[in-house]
Amino acid sequence: MVDDLKEFLERNGNSQTLAAVIGFPVNHSLSPTIHNAGFKHLNLQWNYIPLEVEEGDLEEVFEQMRSLNLKGLSVTMPYKAKAAVMVDECTPTAKALGVVNCVTSTDKGLIGHNTDGDGFLKALKHDADFDPKQKRVVVLGAGGAAKAITEALGRAEVSSLVVINRTQAKAESTAALATDVGTVGDLEDISEADLVVNATSLGMKDNATQFPCPVDLIHSDQLVVDLIYHPLKTPWLSAAEQKGARTHNGVSMLLFQATEAFTLWTGQQAPVSTMLRAIEEELERRS
Repeated sequence: MVDDLKEFLERNGNSQTLAAVIGFPVNHSLSPTIHNAGFKHLNLQWNYIPLEVEEGDLEEVFEQMRSLNLKGLSVTMPYKAKAAVMVDECTPTAKALGVVNCVTSTDKGLIGHNTDGDGFLKALKHDADFDPKQKRVVVLGAGGAAKAITEALGRAEVSSLVVINRTQAKAESTAALATDVGTVGDLEDISEADLVVNATSLGMKDNATQFPCPVDLIHSDQLVVDLIYHPLKTPWLSAAEQKGARTHNGVSMLLFQATEAFTLWTGQQAPVSTMLRAIEEELERRS
């Protein structure tokens, strides 16, 4: 890992600032496509590369971030929780979640962020002009994405947030992130929601025929969001559309969690339309 980073810097004569995504596996990540499009658009001398890191090399990556010209780091599965204990400091959101998906290198050391929740809130605004304040929300799932959006929706002052998950303990810990408005519920709560979010993997290509909840519970007064973006429209979203609901996929959350990181690293506003176009073109290429 050290040799890979040093080789990159030597090859580029230290003329470029380096950012990277780490995970295992990582070659499927859209992050290099997204960020390099943004860097190019703004004529920044930055380059973003994927680094497939085995667990034994993880600590070394963070040490290299302290000593080499590695100024931005994205963290994907399975290292988001481990990253939270390897940085020098976490933001309040990252600390509450116990997971980090973005690391910045500062004079104070390595700072761990979690940009998923704020990315989701921006996606709601971008896609549907939806303000979650005083709205009723149901979140399906209790994994990392569910936790991030639950915490963010709690900060956004929703009137209620119900987490539905097969495992009661996970549902309870996730709902608690929305503070006093978060509760654990069941499928009957879905029909009362203004916003329904699928934060499970049900609907991805490997299990595209599975629905995260019965579509008969969806109705025309709801906004339905599926965090899945490959495929762009899951069968569940299509069925929800047929029930009259407004629907959106997870592309914009992917976009805005990245633009949040982009600005943290560079100090510049991310070129949103350029980065969105890069996502869409890459997803089309992969389809």
